[in-house]
Amino acid sequence: MMRKLLLFFVSVSLSYSLYGQTQTYKTEENIRYVDADVSAYEKSQCLLDIHYPTSGEEKPIVFWFHGGGLTGGKKEIPAFLKNKDHVVVGVGYPFSPQVTVREIISRAAQAISFTMKNAKKYRVDKNSVFLSGHSAGAYLALMLAFDKSYLAKEEINADDLTGVISFSAQAITHFTARKEKNMEEKQPLIDDLAPLYWVRKDAPPVLLMTGNRDLEMLGRYEENAYLERMLSIVGHPDHKLLEFDGYGHDMVYPGLPILLQEVKRLTNKKN
Repeated sequence: MMRKLLLFFVSVSLSYSLYGQTQTYKTEENIRYVDADVSAYEKSQCLLDIHYPTSGEEKPIVFWFHGGGLTGGKKEIPAFLKNKDHVVVGVGYPFSPQVTVREIISRAAQAISFTMKNAKKYRVDKNSVFLSGHSAGAYLALMLAFDKSYLAKEEINADDLTGVISFSAQAITHFTARKEKNMEEKQPLIDDLAPLYWVRKDAPPVLLMTGNRDLEMLGRYEENAYLERMLSIVGHPDHKLLEFDGYGHDMVYPGLPILLQEVKRLTNKKN
């Protein structure tokens, strides 16, 4: 059984050799990204961890939003993404029912805004920005990329994102948002809290990944397949859907190497 080691320090420095050169990375933890006038609960939740190189040129950045149904979970930086020649941000956010789903999405936008305002400190290439995450986290990534209003409030144009890499996202209205309307989880809905509602031709490049359709939760593969189809219909130029045989909803690991490939592909394409 794998066990997690609890770390009781704020930052960590790691070094490794890349092409004959030593690159040092640092992880800063529990950085508050909201103003002081929010509730004590949100102050405790609106924290992020940043893993970044301490020297060298600016690097692409990946924002990682954790899963948990928008009602639980905790911020994380997947170990596989560390020391891979880019910046990674593990974003924490408040949960329902303490806040609404709209407020959760707004806080996620603020996390991106805070980090980009401090891009120089963390050696972030502002022209190579990726949103990613698993399950509820992937839902947040898609909502931020498709519904431009959340990032626009932070003076960020969602069209400028380099890409979205989604791990088993809810593509219809999230079940927690439906619960706010007293709807059952198995009752589908597509309204303005659904990534599908905001499908558009000029959205950033999108990679959708899910587990096997027969092993995934509820209709998760089919939701993503519908999203991919609608992107094709509206003429979106750069999107793909991948289904991992043998995996159910817990399909993060097989997708992480593909995430790195996609970051490299889209960064090279944009540059």
